[in-house]
Amino acid sequence: MFSKSKINEPGTKAAETAKPAAPEAASPIPAAPKGADMNPTTPKAKPPASVLSSDLHITGNMKTTGDIQVEGTVEGDIRAHLLTIGESATIKGEVVADDVVINGRIVGRVRGLKVRLTSTARVEGDIIHKTIAIESGAHFEGSVQRQDDPLAGKSKAPAPKPAAAKPA
Repeated sequence: MFSKSKINEPGTKAAETAKPAAPEAASPIPAAPKGADMNPTTPKAKPPASVLSSDLHITGNMKTTGDIQVEGTVEGDIRAHLLTIGESATIKGEVVADDVVINGRIVGRVRGLKVRLTSTARVEGDIIHKTIAIESGAHFEGSVQRQDDPLAGKSKAPAPKPAAAKPA
């Protein structure tokens, strides 16, 4: 009997331990909202790029803080964080992005911190960049200018011209 009661005592303790386990299970329920707080951190993670398919023709300007992959035709200016121009894409307008990867055709000015022209790229216009890479086979007609901050270069470009005009 002593052994049975000893067995029952630990069993009772185990049952008591199981009961606190249930409140601990209730504790993770409040922890789930903490996890939910972490979920907004997850959406802050980079969302996938917006893809403009090859059968899409856009007339007008586009602006986003996200990423864009263009496979179609755009007549207008594009501003984005990362802009990828597909091989079948044609852009007629100014392109401004932190990172620009050009596989297709751009007619207009390109401004970017990092600009990359792949072997299939065709650019007709000026490129203003912080860093640039041009692969063998890329076609480029225009000028290349390095700036520390090419994204804010619009206000900087006219300023040096009048400054240069004053000393002259």
